Amino acid sequence: MKPLPANKALDNYFFEARCKLLDIAAILDRINRGQDTGEVLGNDPRLEKVRKALDVLLDQSGGRAERIQQVFSLDYDPTWEKPKPRY
Repeated sequence: MKPLPANKALDNYFFEARCKLLDIAAILDRINRGQDTGEVLGNDPRLEKVRKALDVLLDQSGGRAERIQQVFSLDYDPTWEKPKPRY
């Protein structure tokens, strides 16, 4: 399948991207306001993952969706139990 030309992709997805970025900004503002009440998150691993994902967004080398998925994924554990089929 031929990729969408960059200008067409921007035309098609600009408002969706704008909306999602505004949502993320609002969430981060809520977290900041919560910290203003005296609660300190310190090095909460969830917030660290959000920050790492934002760093990936700024990197223009490509493959961002996959790399962000990896930020939020658990490392492979060979001892995981294999799922059992439901009947």
